[in-house]
Amino acid sequence: MEQPHPIPLGATIAFSGPDNVGKTKQIGILARRLGPQAQHGGPLDDFDPRWARIKNDGTGVWWFETGPIEEVADVLASSYITRAKQKVTAQVRLLDRGIPMLEASLAATVGVREHLDVDHAADRVRELLSPFQNDLAVFEAAEEGVLLIHDPDPVIGAQRSLSHEKSVTPTYVDYQGHLHAHINRLVDEGRFRVKIAVGDRPVVAVQDAIRRSLHRVHPVLPARALPGVQVIALGGLSESGKSTAGEYLRLRHGFGRLKIGHLLADSALHAGIDDPYELAPVVQAELIVDGLDCYCAAHHFLDRVSIESLHDSESTAELRRMLGDQLRVLYMDAAQHIRHQRGTSGPTDVIERDKVKEERGAARIADPADDTVNNDGTRLALERRLDRIALSQRWPLRHPVTAPVDSLGLPVRLEAYPSSLLDRVAQEPGLIDLLVVTGSGARGKYQHGWSDLDVFVVAEHRNLPAFRKILAGLEEDLGGVKLGLTVLSQDECRTGAVTSRLLHVLALIGSGSLTPLWCSPDLDLPAPDVTHDVDASVEAGVQAAMEIRRQILRGAPDLRSLFKVTALLAKIMLRFEGAECPSDDDALALFLQREPGDQGEVRRGARTQPAKAEALAHMILRHWLSTFSSPPADA
Repeated sequence: MEQPHPIPLGATIAFSGPDNVGKTKQIGILARRLGPQAQHGGPLDDFDPRWARIKNDGTGVWWFETGPIEEVADVLASSYITRAKQKVTAQVRLLDRGIPMLEASLAATVGVREHLDVDHAADRVRELLSPFQNDLAVFEAAEEGVLLIHDPDPVIGAQRSLSHEKSVTPTYVDYQGHLHAHINRLVDEGRFRVKIAVGDRPVVAVQDAIRRSLHRVHPVLPARALPGVQVIALGGLSESGKSTAGEYLRLRHGFGRLKIGHLLADSALHAGIDDPYELAPVVQAELIVDGLDCYCAAHHFLDRVSIESLHDSESTAELRRMLGDQLRVLYMDAAQHIRHQRGTSGPTDVIERDKVKEERGAARIADPADDTVNNDGTRLALERRLDRIALSQRWPLRHPVTAPVDSLGLPVRLEAYPSSLLDRVAQEPGLIDLLVVTGSGARGKYQHGWSDLDVFVVAEHRNLPAFRKILAGLEEDLGGVKLGLTVLSQDECRTGAVTSRLLHVLALIGSGSLTPLWCSPDLDLPAPDVTHDVDASVEAGVQAAMEIRRQILRGAPDLRSLFKVTALLAKIMLRFEGAECPSDDDALALFLQREPGDQGEVRRGARTQPAKAEALAHMILRHWLSTFSSPPADA
């Protein structure tokens, strides 16, 4: 795609493309965002008085049957040229169909009426437009030409154009085939500066591509359209928990919480519309998206927002079409339950409000693709459902790749334990979903007499008794090694109901840094992002700092526990600096580089010598506590 070139104030941006590709909608979105800084060029039939007669007699009949082809060419060319000559009164002028579309549509018409192939139709059109060629060349050069196509393949493109029509004639089908062929010819000739294939992309994704392509050509053009913003739309009848859900998403997951009524009112005011509620639901949806676009552009740090409340099935459907995968609709279904719980506290008002909402389609906005949140239990249950929905937008699901037991580098005797465990698990399909060795045993750093064998398992609660029997039968194979076993369900993983340490384990598995020994074929685990992992580490740091002091105050600390918790606190602080050190020794060695002198002897002796263990713990703890200190007051 050619890079757009800088153009002067009063720029003309011409959107071209075949029928039903979305030109008008995209122009409308951009025009409303720009407000008074944009001027709409208007429809072509406003620029030649002959269109009144043509439309009265039937535009289609005149175009394809009765109108002399010379007259068709003259009316079209005159309309394009007259529109191009209109005075530009704003910083940007937006046109529906640029000059190249005159040639494409006329060539397609000639191809249909005179049964010409692409090359001969192109020659014929050049002849028909020759009286206007100088003006057309000047105005085309002044346009920033943007082409929207359904598909690079003209056959597929024509099929997509026709699929949007309720009914078509053979002539129109033929015309679409010719039109797409000529548009592709013009693309090959380099007649458009920007080309965007729409395909199945949502409306907002196409608008974002348009803005990214055009932003550099004029300072008033916005750079993006809701880039990466995830939207949760809350719907449902009165007292169903929409407000509770919106506020929880705001406080727990950092969502911006917006009211649809405010979005509509602000967008309508910006667009000069008096009453947005008198508009068709599809247009209301466009205004809601306009409001989201402006709000998120002003709050560029927001990448997720909730909107409430959806009360119309048609506007909800249009929101889905415009936002695509960026939108998730939650239908809160608990009105009757909540009313019953609240007894007679205002039931008449609630019922009357719901009658109005039902008339607008509120009870019918739920779609099979939506999440129906049955808010008929405890608040804790509601919040866990919301956690799962919110995190699913941020934590992608991935199927872990497994590795054999011998890849761990465990001592031969200890290696027999996970091997036997996997053999037993394989005999009972569905018993567990995942098994992974964590800690030093996963990094080839296992030290006999010092390390535990840490194992993380994903298994459902109903399978714990059978899994316990397997563990009991293999206990002697551990040879006295302590087994640190952690078990979570899939739901706990997907809702983020895990400790910071286990969230780190999930992040390592998701990134491929930690490889399981067993994984069921249908298991997909959430992969927390690095930012979430680092932020959650604060919790582990707080716990580690408390444990260090607890060990020191014992008088005779457990050296192994003190060393490991000291190393953990060092790892957490390094993680905030962008350094990930799974090994205790490596983390301590790196962290102690900030201390004066050589602290290697203290680090090496901390495993066996109480004085050095405590000295090391004090050093690391002082660094942790220094992050809480207030800066010195200005002198």
